[in-house]
Amino acid sequence: MDRQDIEDLREKVRCPALLEAEGWKVDTRESTRRAIKYRRVAEIVIVIHEGRGWFDPLSAAKGDVFLLAEHLGAGSFLGAFERIADLVGFVPTAPVWRQAPRAVPLASVAERWRHRGAPHPGSPAWRYLTETRMLPADVIQEAIDADVLREGPRGSLWAAHVNRDGAVTGWEERGPAWRGFATGGAKGLFYIGPADAPRVCITEAAIDAMSLAAIEARRPATAYVSTGGGWSPATEDIFRVLGHRHVHLVAATDNNRQGEVYAERIRAIAQGASMTYARSRPRADDWNEDLKALGLRLKGEPLAATG
Repeated sequence: MDRQDIEDLREKVRCPALLEAEGWKVDTRESTRRAIKYRRVAEIVIVIHEGRGWFDPLSAAKGDVFLLAEHLGAGSFLGAFERIADLVGFVPTAPVWRQAPRAVPLASVAERWRHRGAPHPGSPAWRYLTETRMLPADVIQEAIDADVLREGPRGSLWAAHVNRDGAVTGWEERGPAWRGFATGGAKGLFYIGPADAPRVCITEAAIDAMSLAAIEARRPATAYVSTGGGWSPATEDIFRVLGHRHVHLVAATDNNRQGEVYAERIRAIAQGASMTYARSRPRADDWNEDLKALGLRLKGEPLAATG
């Protein structure tokens, strides 16, 4: 085979075709147009770059369709080439998205954030948080006071991610019929609580950070943060700052395999920066499920002990 054969095959067969042919399924609830999550039992692969690239969020594995074939067991580049060549002409099932593609250029992240108002009692995002997610008003108000919540379109919520300087770099988007991350934005940390908090609880979603804050009755000297289920250079930069402060890191990630992988990454960061560390798991899959199970019985005393 020559280089042109390889390039032609790379263009004709993209990652979704290989994954679907081997029995992987799209997790539409956890996917966006730009990052499509495929699952096979406990394995996860995220497809990016319009199907040309991928990465495994549970390891350092990533690359093009040839590296994906090797990752899935092809064994060698030649084996990967043969497996991919067999899929020429195979058309994978395209996910059905709830939100139509944007037809006009987007304003900058800062401009889009600035032009959205904060939730308020009775607004669509407020009702989503209080009725669907069962978050108490005092926790929502703390996040509003920290200027990290906005009303998104069609009853959705925007929860800001910031960098080490406090600038908004993007936001988690959540709503009754939508889940995603800001187009053109970058993940840092969603953060509520004292800026110099000596205890920092790290979750995978802003909704979970606020849910844990409610469950712990906004424990003093504690910050509740979210990585948005991913890591970016800005996220790593913030963790380096926390390392200089020698905070107590609590890995409050989900109670599943992916949550354990994230928790191990947090433990390694804590160990490398001489920070103390604890692991705290929700009883259900995530903290919002725990909060819903508790109902509206939060009356000031923490209802669950964490590290």
